[in-house]
Amino acid sequence: MSQSKPVIPQNDNVAHAIAGAGGGVLSMALTYPLITLSTRAQVESKRADTAFLAAVQKIVAREGVSGLYAGLSSALFGISVTNFVYYYWYEWTRAFFETAAVRAGRASKKLTTVESMIAGAIAGSATVILTNPIWVVNTRMTTRKTAAQEAQEAQEADPEAAQPAGRSGTLPGKRAAAPSTIGTLLNLLRTEGPQALFSGVVPALVLVINPILQYTLFEQMKDTVEKRRRITPTVAFFLGALGKLFATSVTYPYITVKSQMHVAGSGKKEGVFAALSRVVREEGYAGLYKGIGPKVTQSVLTAALLFAFKDVLYEQTIRLRGTAAAKKALAA
Repeated sequence: MSQSKPVIPQNDNVAHAIAGAGGGVLSMALTYPLITLSTRAQVESKRADTAFLAAVQKIVAREGVSGLYAGLSSALFGISVTNFVYYYWYEWTRAFFETAAVRAGRASKKLTTVESMIAGAIAGSATVILTNPIWVVNTRMTTRKTAAQEAQEAQEADPEAAQPAGRSGTLPGKRAAAPSTIGTLLNLLRTEGPQALFSGVVPALVLVINPILQYTLFEQMKDTVEKRRRITPTVAFFLGALGKLFATSVTYPYITVKSQMHVAGSGKKEGVFAALSRVVREEGYAGLYKGIGPKVTQSVLTAALLFAFKDVLYEQTIRLRGTAAAKKALAA
């Protein structure tokens, strides 16, 4: 009697990638004003007022409610590409380890902690290299300053040197038109060259540890909960929130440095450790955590919503594909 071959687990990378991209877009759209607040706080001077309500009022007064959504289009495009690439490679690597576990005769095909971290590192590195230019453009759009804002800052710095209304060609409070994604990209290429699209790629690669910590913790908590109950979207929401809270709190200084490098311009470039040292020297250790309140809130909500949406979207993707395949078979 011949021995039956082990069943090799199947993994649908594309369905997971589509679900991750869709979940990312939905969660990003719902929490984007918090991204605007945290990103601006990260790149502002140490004198900047980063109190939550004060920051909201200041942006709305200068730019209108739309100012809270500066760069939204590029962010939605960026998160869809980022999540698609990340989940595709994460699930591909995960399937590889699961297949290897079955062939090796391991009792459980569940990923070990080390395997989960390796999968996250591979997926995260591929994602950073492919999507860094998108996030450079998005950060530039998110932190743009209107003519009115620049005039007000100049007046606050030197009231006597500020020109009266009507003489500078810009009326106080007049809102400049928001630059488009393509316009920002072309201006960046024209003034700073293609290399500017990869500003901050080093801290971004270091930040690959963020999703590694997040997803490793999420998977371990999920495995523990699954032994007692079914994972519902609500449970996934809270597990995702806990994983992201831990990961973002640990890696936030690098997030601050990455944002500053994205808007550094064409001047002398500084390394990651030089940037960290400069922030600490000029603003103290608290400077590394500017905007952490809205950022942690946004990251936790985004991750929680993503995990809640992703499973539902994955099931819908599989169901729709099955329906399409059945219709095609009947038509044939």
